[in-house]
Amino acid sequence: MDALAAIGCQDDAEIRIDEAALHLAAADRTRADLGPSLTYVRGLGDQLPASLPTATGRAQALADLLAGTEGFTGDREDYDSPRNADMLSVLARRRGLPVALAILYVATARRAGWEARVMGLPGHVVVAVEGSEHLVLIDAFAGGRLLEPAELAGLPTTLAMGRPLRAGDAALLGNRETLVRLVMNQAGRARAAGDDTRALTLYRRLTLIAPAMPQLWWERARLEQGSGDTAAARRSLAAMRETTLDPDLKNRIRQAYEALTR
Repeated sequence: MDALAAIGCQDDAEIRIDEAALHLAAADRTRADLGPSLTYVRGLGDQLPASLPTATGRAQALADLLAGTEGFTGDREDYDSPRNADMLSVLARRRGLPVALAILYVATARRAGWEARVMGLPGHVVVAVEGSEHLVLIDAFAGGRLLEPAELAGLPTTLAMGRPLRAGDAALLGNRETLVRLVMNQAGRARAAGDDTRALTLYRRLTLIAPAMPQLWWERARLEQGSGDTAAARRSLAAMRETTLDPDLKNRIRQAYEALTR
């Protein structure tokens, strides 16, 4: 877990998002050798032409490489499989969830020296690639298809409001937010299946990589309480209290903590 704790200590901009996702996947394996996978993802950016100036050219080259040459696309047949959010499995199978594929696209673009971010849309995740004129969106799950502005009509994005997306737009996710979204996919499916033990394992990882997100500590404490480990739940609530300045939330934490000590 040292690698995950290290992610939690990094500034958001310092996180290499694909490598972090590989370390998260390795946490489910007893002796995972990440060497070949790290070498593979680090080499992908070398296959992109650094001279492309436009967002459209960059997006097309990225899609041609990852969807065309490397064969990465969405898993439509077994969408809910945990493998689709496990980066080691995604690399092996060339199939994954939108967020897992978006992580690979964004990291590869950055290694080529391009600006790229993961963008959250309602119920979906796409890739935003920046160039000399604007941002272009790629649907990695749909085989690297470049999205047309007309397809975004009705979505609460700035493209639907008549101007290009900008780096400060709320829909553009940070590295840590993206990793949290990746693991939350797994945790949500575990809870839906009634596997709270697995969900608790994942929430413990979430609080390692994103210790300043109070809601993660809250959910972890609830799962610990449900498992009968009230001491652990109290520790999680205490840690959560350190992450917030909101007096109402602090009061809720205090009440929950006191309820666990009765």
